[in-house]
Amino acid sequence: MPAAPRISADPADPLVALADRCVQCGLCLPACPTYGRERLEAESPRGRIALTRAWALDTIAPSAIADSHLDHCLGCRSCEAVCPAGVEYGALLTLARRRQRERRPAAWRQRLIEALAARPRWLGAGLGLYRLAYPVLPAAWRPLPRPPRTVAMPASPGSTDSVASDRVGLFVGCVAGRYESPLRAALARLCGALNVALEPVARQTCCGALHAHSGDAAHAQALAASNRDAFAGHATVLTLASGCHDTLDRALADGGRAIDAIVYLADRAERLRFRPSPQRIALHLPCTQRNVVKSVPALRRLLAAVPGLHVIELDAGYGCCGASGTQMFADPQRAAEYRAPLIEQFERSGATCLLSANIGCRLHLGNGTALPVQHPLEFLATLLDDGRHEAP
Repeated sequence: MPAAPRISADPADPLVALADRCVQCGLCLPACPTYGRERLEAESPRGRIALTRAWALDTIAPSAIADSHLDHCLGCRSCEAVCPAGVEYGALLTLARRRQRERRPAAWRQRLIEALAARPRWLGAGLGLYRLAYPVLPAAWRPLPRPPRTVAMPASPGSTDSVASDRVGLFVGCVAGRYESPLRAALARLCGALNVALEPVARQTCCGALHAHSGDAAHAQALAASNRDAFAGHATVLTLASGCHDTLDRALADGGRAIDAIVYLADRAERLRFRPSPQRIALHLPCTQRNVVKSVPALRRLLAAVPGLHVIELDAGYGCCGASGTQMFADPQRAAEYRAPLIEQFERSGATCLLSANIGCRLHLGNGTALPVQHPLEFLATLLDDGRHEAP
């Protein structure tokens, strides 16, 4: 795609300002999953930047075809991670989709997902019914894996007195409320081994990333305000989903910070002991973990603390599993095509389970294989040497 014409731009337009940082060098193209799949300039970060800039300057009119190129973006931010000019592509994409939504209403499925995510109790109740009905549902009516049985989170040592070495809040989120109860119990065990009190926080809600990334700024801001109030007074809040982390961190009040639970535990790994395991496990590294949270080195350190463990990092395909928030529902066929090479590599690797640190990626990957898909911390908790003997 030729360079966007540098006509007189409104310097007050933040989208144009973001777009003008792009020098159109093309170094982002090899990192982009959609460009790797389509080999079209309009499916690249450079092409989308030129497109959204032209919309902002009214040099071209919006069209269904052009909208589809913006819709296809997975928001992985791999381009941002390699950009020599420091283009804030994530911010540009969010703003472009906000304007897109102002002129083109969201589809009913997107609105339904957003409404449920903003009401975690309703969503949890619906997923409870989904769990019961799952065995009799046809495959076409199973957009997500079957939710697990609810597992009570054990009380953290020091949760009722002052003996804990640290006290941290825990962010749950929306769909994770029903899907991650075994993971939260596992995290409580790991924190217990460190004498850390893990404190449930009432009145928290969805982080709002799903809404922000689809252009629904108003609801994203309202959810951020709710979480800011809920976590007021908590200096540290642990997150378990890399896709939620950045949005929650920016929502917290001054003095509060979100820390990936993987990073929190890795910083204290010398106090954790794991039993040896000769297992072969596959590791999927979500885009948000690699490009936003940057907790991959911490995760590798934790897994390396398990003697004898054989870790295979999945690298097949286009660099993204294709889940991308709600895109696995909005365009399941495309999402499955991005997932397929990773599942094939996993199933050919001889690994007994697949680990991934983002809830959306795990649900998407889990719907593509019969083998177990877990969060890395849930897996590590089964190997924790705390005097108990739990089979992996």
